[in-house]
Amino acid sequence: MPMTITEVHAVLKRGLVIPAHPLALTAARRLDERRQRALSRYYLAAGSGGLAIGVHTTQFAIRDPKIGLYRPVLELGMEVIREQPTRDGVPVLGIAGVCGRTEQAVSEARLAAEFGYHAGLLSLGAMAAEGDDALIAHCQTIAEVIPLVGFYLQPSVGGRVLGFDFWRRFADIDNVVAIKIAPFNRYQTLDVVRAVAETGRAREIALYTGNDDNIVVDLLTRYRFADEAGPVELRIVGGLLGHWSVWTQRAVELVGEIHRVVESGDAVPPALLTRAVEVTDSNAAFFDLAHGFAGCIAGLHEVLRRQGLLAGRWCLDPDEDLSPGQMAEIDRVYRAYPHLADDAFIAAHLDEWLR
Repeated sequence: MPMTITEVHAVLKRGLVIPAHPLALTAARRLDERRQRALSRYYLAAGSGGLAIGVHTTQFAIRDPKIGLYRPVLELGMEVIREQPTRDGVPVLGIAGVCGRTEQAVSEARLAAEFGYHAGLLSLGAMAAEGDDALIAHCQTIAEVIPLVGFYLQPSVGGRVLGFDFWRRFADIDNVVAIKIAPFNRYQTLDVVRAVAETGRAREIALYTGNDDNIVVDLLTRYRFADEAGPVELRIVGGLLGHWSVWTQRAVELVGEIHRVVESGDAVPPALLTRAVEVTDSNAAFFDLAHGFAGCIAGLHEVLRRQGLLAGRWCLDPDEDLSPGQMAEIDRVYRAYPHLADDAFIAAHLDEWLR
């Protein structure tokens, strides 16, 4: 359903759980449409406010002409969103990953807009050698096609370092509705938040965490900066996360709990800080921190395989799989944090999602 940029922003400012959608494959490494749909249905049934498709967790290789899966996965995702276009009266958002140099990114943004996606999550990994002027021109061009969610992706998985000055200029682009902050770095996270504060657009740009290593604390924190007109306060209100592609129902419950605490103004319960550590520990296992995130996608697939949503943990690259010791780490966090898992919820509904 078409939405104005103001409406898209209003939904994002509510603070949504948006899973970064994985890619369901058969043993032959071909798209498993039935399970791809089932994954999307799971996320929406779990309470997610949107789906991010064609992003890092979906695997960038879907864009390879020999693989040709970018269009099909975007189309499937929007089909499922149209099955359940609202949740509690609020529109469910479709966010499409957009990447590449300008010609490719424009083409992807046009396709996403054609399918009805509400915004594009813009990766700048392909522009690694460009200066800020070229990057901003690139972003402005894409913003003319589709509302933008900026993306600060950590360099270890294909991103690049982007300074305060870049984010200050990026936040001035009219069609920017949100920024996903995912450098896994507190200083760089602060650069983005302060840049948005200084533009005076704190009410117009929603801040989302992609910092899988710091999810709970990101969402609990109030950022306050001095301004000539008085203090400016901002919050990271939601998350667009690969980590939330698993154990999603519990993530939705957790975010609801965090919102209630922050809105009450009460002190943060110590139990939430303990949960923050538990979530980070789980992420280290799923994302394969021990091996520089080499097994991050396979780790998420392994959780979904155990739950029955995926038939296997196959990735497009036959050499991409769990790292040595990663399976034992996933076993460990499953034993340590059963309250973070939503296996029972999935077991109760899996057949209807696989219809």
